This record gives sequence, structure tokens and C-alpha cells, in this order.
Amino acid sequence: MKLFVGILGLLLLASCGIKVPYTNDIKQEYNLTESNLKRVQFFTSSTIILQRKNSVGNQKTNDDGTLVSNENSVENRIIIPVNTKCIFESVDEDGTMHVRFETGKNKTLAFAMRKGQTKGRFYLEAKWDPRKGGELDYGNLTYYATAESGGAFLLVATKKLKRTRRKDRIVKGMKV
Repeated sequence: MKLFVGILGLLLLASCGIKVPYTNDIKQEYNLTESNLKRVQFFTSSTIILQRKNSVGNQKTNDDGTLVSNENSVENRIIIPVNTKCIFESVDEDGTMHVRFETGKNKTLAFAMRKGQTKGRFYLEAKWDPRKGGELDYGNLTYYATAESGGAFLLVATKKLKRTRRKDRIVKGMKV
């Protein structure tokens, strides 16, 4: 029984696809066009954290003449964990891909090859500032991606299926 469960487990693992970086080589190998990219399941290679801070402050005097400085801040964070599924939305003329993680107007993230690459990975696209992080629009709001999010790229699952059909026939031979 243990042997049966072990073999079943190995078969299940073997049937799973292997996640590889999405590159132009993958696009050419599988002949992916814009129409059939919509049927490809994409994944993130690492966690992406988008954050947005709103601060409101004012100064006033208290009834007893004490100077009071009041500051309230609200921080909104969107966390997209590693291996989160996403779907293809569109592609720009320069090759930048937009993928969607959730429904909603303009809730897409852009992924593009880095400058100087022709067959490289598609990394998270943003206006990077060493102090603030990567500025990008998500859902018509400005967010900043953390520095660690800059290393996130797109993955696709691939499977290599090789089937061989064999038809055997036994020849009896001939007698004189």
C-alpha cells in the first residue's frame, strides 16, 4: 500500500508543470500571439508590495496655550504574494505587457524587459527612485513598489509531453 501511495505521489508531481521565466524565447517557441496569450496562466516570481501613504497634519493651540501638532497618516498596502496567478491584459508597441491580478478599472501592472535585453525576463515596470521605490499607477491611484518588488518577473508553467505509440505485430514466419 505504501508503494502504491508513493508511486501515485510521484505521478502527481511529474504531471505538474515547471514554472520558467517568460521570455521572448518562450514566446517564439510556443508561437504566442496577443490572442492566445490571453489563455496563458502567468505567475509572479516574488512578492510585490505596493504602498500608498496619505498624511494630514495641522498645528493649533490648546485651551491652556499649549502648542499642539497633530498628524494623522493612513497607509494602504497591496501585497501580491509569490506565485500569484495573473492573466494577460494587453501589450504596448514597445513590448511592455500589462497583466491583471484582480478585476477593476486600470488594476493592471506593467512588466517589460530591462534596457539592453532582447531575450530577457519581463520585470515589474515602474519609475524607480532610490528613496521612494518604484512609482506606478494601480487602479487610478499612485502607489510605490518596494525595492524588493523590483526583482519580480513573470513566470509561466510549461509541460513537456512526449508520447510514443507503439504497435507490435508478431510475424510467424514462412514455411517452404
